[in-house]
Amino acid sequence: MRFSFPAIVGMVVNALYNVVDRVFIGNAPGLGAHGLAGITIGFPIMIALQSIALMIGVGGATLFSIKLGEGKNEQALEVLGNGFSLLLVGGTIFLLLGQVFLFPLLQLFGASDVILPYSAAYMRVIFFGAIFQVTSMGLNNFLRADGQPKLAMITMFMGAGTNIVLDALFIYGLKMGITGAALATILAQGASMTWILFYFLNRRSQSRIRWKYMRLRPAMVQNILLLGLPSFALQISNSILGVVVNRSLLLHGGDIAVSVMGVINSVQTLILMPIIGLDQGVRTIVSFNFGARRHDRIRETERLAITAATLYALIGWVLTRLFPVQIISIFNREPDLVRFGVTAIRVWFWCLPVVGFQVLGANFFQAIGRPGSAIVLTLARQGFLLVPAILLFSRQWGIDGILYAAPFADGLSALITAISFYFGIRSLAG
Repeated sequence: MRFSFPAIVGMVVNALYNVVDRVFIGNAPGLGAHGLAGITIGFPIMIALQSIALMIGVGGATLFSIKLGEGKNEQALEVLGNGFSLLLVGGTIFLLLGQVFLFPLLQLFGASDVILPYSAAYMRVIFFGAIFQVTSMGLNNFLRADGQPKLAMITMFMGAGTNIVLDALFIYGLKMGITGAALATILAQGASMTWILFYFLNRRSQSRIRWKYMRLRPAMVQNILLLGLPSFALQISNSILGVVVNRSLLLHGGDIAVSVMGVINSVQTLILMPIIGLDQGVRTIVSFNFGARRHDRIRETERLAITAATLYALIGWVLTRLFPVQIISIFNREPDLVRFGVTAIRVWFWCLPVVGFQVLGANFFQAIGRPGSAIVLTLARQGFLLVPAILLFSRQWGIDGILYAAPFADGLSALITAISFYFGIRSLAG
């Protein structure tokens, strides 16, 4: 509870960045469904941006925790310094590439001629804030690993709260439209980054970022990236999935279908972020105890976490069964969008109860330093099953095939994970 609850709250709050943008834009005069579709097109790009932050942040925090568990505090500080340098480099590269290739990227990701101006206005500003997002999200993982889960939660609260206030001010008060939503997001992320850096640069913090440890060491960089590769693979596969889904929906259902997928992405984010937050708390404990060779505590932690994740996912599943109209209407009330959205949300989340276990089961291997197994299981749903299923099912059954591909991938990937997790837990010494 000490490590996971703050992470859960923090991830839910962090999820509000995109959700709040969609709610404000979907209901704003002059934007509506087109504005909602514009953000949805940019969503896979933002996921790719997050993948850099998570690869470095999760990989670095995992190695950081293992070193602390082994009692190697000096090496842990070196991991922190190298991780910070990598985050700055990653954010800068993304900023430059995004500005140079903005329009080709959006067209590649499925923007129609009608939606392209909305997507471009939003994503151009988002790219300018790439360093803020990458650094704040990446260092938040180090905060938890340094024994500061509550501070990590407060950081996310501050960022999301700033975003909500600025969204209302820029979109409705100053009439800045979709550009205002993007500006609110990057300013909020900048505030979060500043707050985290204040902790890690403070002389009173347990672990400080120091210049002498920021010089990149190839061996350490390799270890950080390797341990973070499963998180990167998951986010990149999500990004590829977003492209495939958007382009398939545009082909078989038009801009309204893309707008509905934006709503589904928001609901999915709110459901999955608590599970990912739970996993982040669990991962810190598992990595530390793996380094300390306390395998009994690893088993107990996983048992409790999987039970909690499954119960939470089941609650989310029930809500999508009972209140689909109300959920869709939060974002937009256009009759065609609501009508298709009700069907889509019920079908897409049909196998939601098993998703919590699949996330925790796959990331268990990452926490114990087996990134290869984690990558395969992480990619099982999005990369190996869902993307091919969407492409194949849509040819056979059109837009219904796109929707039914999700429960197919959820169920089969959970089964594969269950088999691997069983043997992985048994392999730990007593």
